[in-house]
Amino acid sequence: MTIGRDNDSEPVLITEAQPSLDEQLSARRTKYLIMMSIRVVCLVLAATFYHTPWLMAIFVVGAVALPWMAVLIANDRPPKKAMKVNRFGGHPDRSRAIAPSASDSRVIEG
Repeated sequence: MTIGRDNDSEPVLITEAQPSLDEQLSARRTKYLIMMSIRVVCLVLAATFYHTPWLMAIFVVGAVALPWMAVLIANDRPPKKAMKVNRFGGHPDRSRAIAPSASDSRVIEG
């Protein structure tokens, strides 16, 4: 019996790998389709509110701007995960350093 796992058939995640390229493409397609669906709604609402010019203008601007934004968002890759770099914060203890001795030095002549 393992501790901390509810189902033994599920693999344990040991890395923080990025999503596969197929998963990224699927997510980008979904975003694009949602934005283009909103554009269609904006066009229909602009046609519906033609008798209110300021409201129609808002929907037309949305319908014109959405394709540009959809392409930019759909072509963008997912953000990289922030990685913490583990660096040594102290100073090395020079008294414990091994100094090279005269017998260790070799001269190579070519």
